Amino acid sequence: MIPYFLRHAEAEEGYDINDDDRRLTGQGVRRTGTAARVMASLGLCPAHIFSSPRARARQTAEIVAAALKGSVEISEEMNLGFSPQAVETLISGLEAEGEVMFVGHEPSMSAVIEEITGARVDMKKCGLARIDLLAYAPPQGVLIWLIPPKVFDVLAQKPRG
Repeated sequence: MIPYFLRHAEAEEGYDINDDDRRLTGQGVRRTGTAARVMASLGLCPAHIFSSPRARARQTAEIVAAALKGSVEISEEMNLGFSPQAVETLISGLEAEGEVMFVGHEPSMSAVIEEITGARVDMKKCGLARIDLLAYAPPQGVLIWLIPPKVFDVLAQKPRG
């Protein structure tokens, strides 16, 4: 199984807004659109896109799902307490050869990747990591790549051929 881990894009500051309701900024929407187009050109095809119920993660997941011709599954497991156990629960019963995407928050995204792979990462807003799973219960795998948002910006400008 190939899980992808996507941190939500830039969101509104939370001074006057309930944290659950913070939406993406214009820059966050643009950056997610760019990343989503690159993901589509790379052939990503997750059968399941699991998102935190918080507005900024949902918006990020919906933009990506539209580009990848998928749909978003809202899951409380993806909220601020995201964990390797949540990964195990969400992938239970899914096809071993498939792809799945998790859209959520820091610091749990980096912590989950580190616990599953042993690799220390710093997930930037709208950054994407790919792991190849070697074991499912508990999930263990290898970090294959990590794409920060600035690399998505560069890749979006390069002609594909």
